[in-house]
Amino acid sequence: MTLDGVMQAPGGKDEDTDGGFAHGGWTWPFWHDDIGMHLGKAIGECDALLLGRKTWLTHASAFEPMADDDPNNPFGNMRHYVVSTTLKSADAWRNSTIISKNVIEEVRKLKELPGKSIYVDGSSVLVHALVQHGLVDEYNLLVYPMVLGGGKKVFPDGVRADLKLVETQSFPSGVVLMRYQPNQA
Repeated sequence: MTLDGVMQAPGGKDEDTDGGFAHGGWTWPFWHDDIGMHLGKAIGECDALLLGRKTWLTHASAFEPMADDDPNNPFGNMRHYVVSTTLKSADAWRNSTIISKNVIEEVRKLKELPGKSIYVDGSSVLVHALVQHGLVDEYNLLVYPMVLGGGKKVFPDGVRADLKLVETQSFPSGVVLMRYQPNQA
């Protein structure tokens, strides 16, 4: 996310132009291999991926052609869950299941399953719902040293979240990792 909380279209110019957003691909000038290593480690600690429809479609087009054991495929054999009321099929990406009804209850059920953590990437509408219902156990935020002035944000307007700092790490390109957990006190 940017310093002003924007998460929209970090990876590509035309990734998400909703609302006339014209700043797609804003993360690339700040890329550093240490960020890639951090992301690989974070994803490796998970065995399920939870995405909104748009992000799932983007990921599906990138990762479905790759073999599960391809070292460039961070999501390999991981189960993929896509939240959508419009998708009729999850065939675009193997190991995928559509959640179309009772999303909050279904996510609660996923969280109760044995296994590792659930990784959420992008998916601003989904993230807002998870935040609003207290379903985020940890925020793993990569904060980029820039302000875009508008766009889809990580945190929804009108929702308070008191957080406890767990870790910070700075990267040579000026990006800062900030890990927070909800403050239960």
